[in-house]
Amino acid sequence: MAELLDIFRALADPTRLRVVALLREMELAIGELAAVLDQSQPRVSRHVRILAEAGIVERRREGSWVFLRIAAEGAASDIIGQAGAWPFSEGEALVNANDARRLAAVRAERVAAAARYFADHAVEWDAIRSRHIAESEVEAAMLAMMGARGLGHLLDIGTGTGRMAEIFAPAARRVTALDRSPEMLRLARAKLAGHAVPIDLVQGDFLNLPVEDASIDSIVIHQALHFAHEPDRVIAEAGRVLRSGGHLLIVDFAPHADEELRTLAAHARLGFSDAQIGGWFAAAGLAVENTQTLEGGDLAVKLWLGRRADGDNQSPLVNTDKRLAA
Repeated sequence: MAELLDIFRALADPTRLRVVALLREMELAIGELAAVLDQSQPRVSRHVRILAEAGIVERRREGSWVFLRIAAEGAASDIIGQAGAWPFSEGEALVNANDARRLAAVRAERVAAAARYFADHAVEWDAIRSRHIAESEVEAAMLAMMGARGLGHLLDIGTGTGRMAEIFAPAARRVTALDRSPEMLRLARAKLAGHAVPIDLVQGDFLNLPVEDASIDSIVIHQALHFAHEPDRVIAEAGRVLRSGGHLLIVDFAPHADEELRTLAAHARLGFSDAQIGGWFAAAGLAVENTQTLEGGDLAVKLWLGRRADGDNQSPLVNTDKRLAA
């Protein structure tokens, strides 16, 4: 752990104070920091290295990008947590205000980049959406199935654009949103910036979750399991990180014969049956608590809610199929 003197030495520089103020607002890449500070990347990197060595800033790699954020734990984290009450001079406050305006431009560019990505891929996504019930109906069913329970630390596997993290965050203490695609994580970051609930965006593989055993209270896998060639291993990995009594909600398609989705959207699996999911749940130490079917197009959407089995806590299957007209 960094010595207290190292922490204050690291903070005793106007540029590094500006970096801290910016990272208290949001995660930023080195290039984004350099743009806001109007300094070269090598110079900003040197300042960041000093802050990192003092335990004030931590790095997080996402593909070829490296994002910076205030360290979540340690003495430095406690000190930075009080930064809102620091007695900045009038001149320092003016500099921070100017930086905040440039930071708003960074946020705006992220949103614009997300819009461009959506536009480039709108055709394939719209083609899939048109084949099943409206997402608003699916989301309502998911919220109802998870109920009013507190979700604790929620893991959103295959977060994509961050929509699941967004709708479930109000019931969670913390959210970890994971995706393999750096492009998708950038979309999610634009959507989730400034959310009241702490949301960590993490690049990772659903077959090898970068999460400790039995450390997660709730997991959501929304329309991501069909990308897995070994979905049983995905569920087993989810079971590994789920705490006793924790819940796993999977939303995906019922079995179908739409082979076009293999080429249109890289689907490895054409839906799942109750027997498949139930078997994989059991192998992962999960008991199926509830299922639901939503029909309203060529593709039926299924919801499966499982609970980490813990002796007598296992619950019988309850099927509450909901048939909706197309």
